[in-house]
Amino acid sequence: MSNQAKIQHNNILLAILGFTAVVVIVGVIGFFAFTRDPEVIQGQIEVSEYRVSSKVPGRVLEIRVKEGDYVKVGDTLAILDAPEVRAKMEQARSAENAASAQDEMARNGARQEQIQGAFQLMQQAKAGLEIAEKSYQRVQRLFDEGVMSAQKRDEAYAQYKALEAQYKAAESQYQMARNGARREEKMAAAAMVGRAKGAVNEVTSYINETVQIAQMAGEVMDIYPKQGELIGTGSPIMTIAVMDDMWGTFNVREDQLNGLAMDKTFTAFVPAFNKEIQLKVYYMKDMGSYATWKATKANGQYDLKTFEVKARPVEKMEGLRPGMSLVIKEK
Repeated sequence: MSNQAKIQHNNILLAILGFTAVVVIVGVIGFFAFTRDPEVIQGQIEVSEYRVSSKVPGRVLEIRVKEGDYVKVGDTLAILDAPEVRAKMEQARSAENAASAQDEMARNGARQEQIQGAFQLMQQAKAGLEIAEKSYQRVQRLFDEGVMSAQKRDEAYAQYKALEAQYKAAESQYQMARNGARREEKMAAAAMVGRAKGAVNEVTSYINETVQIAQMAGEVMDIYPKQGELIGTGSPIMTIAVMDDMWGTFNVREDQLNGLAMDKTFTAFVPAFNKEIQLKVYYMKDMGSYATWKATKANGQYDLKTFEVKARPVEKMEGLRPGMSLVIKEK
């Protein structure tokens, strides 16, 4: 074979080898480009919570529990001090007593001695009211001058209003004793008693709110105010987690929903314990356009939305806590 033939033969071999190398390289690049690791869906454990709060404003006298404590239904959680509510109770009791006396007088009628006695009670109540009014005015002036606390001013005002209510009740008793009572007046007196009792019951419910008790068993997660701090109406005092009501939450793209359906059981991995747990789906809902989604229309396909999936453990796992991660691996 001539040298020129050998050169042509070698060039052909080099061309074939180069082409083969290019094909192999392109194949390897394509393999790594289009081969992807299995996607992982990650979620977390959540738990039902409720906030303990009061209907009345007050000062925190005592916190009976600590964060991390487990409480049972009926356990005392916190005690509040609400002097305004106590003042309202005194007023309500006074109004109830006055209404009861008025009703009794309307039913029994009044003798001359009773009329005179009612007049004396009215005069006594009037004298007490005048003293309370003057005391309140003095305390108000001292408060305006900055030498008296708002608490003292409020107590003086509550005393003044309570005595004012007593005076009005005594005055009504005296007038009824003088005029006698008709059937309609007797009915009105009985209605006043019912109204006064309702006011007492209402204030009693507010007083009960000064002692906060656990409505459901659970674990104390967060305590917000400190002892001695003031809280307003409806302000949260603490958060309690109902540990028996626990579930896992996942945000899943719809192309990953394979195997996740209502009432379907699946396996998730718990990294905290290096164990697997069985979960059963009980909730699935489209998270809406505001949620994370993947647009694929650019390549002629479709948009993928995200679904919120919730599932409860089939069996209880000891030590499982809210916030722990859950991992679902695609198969």
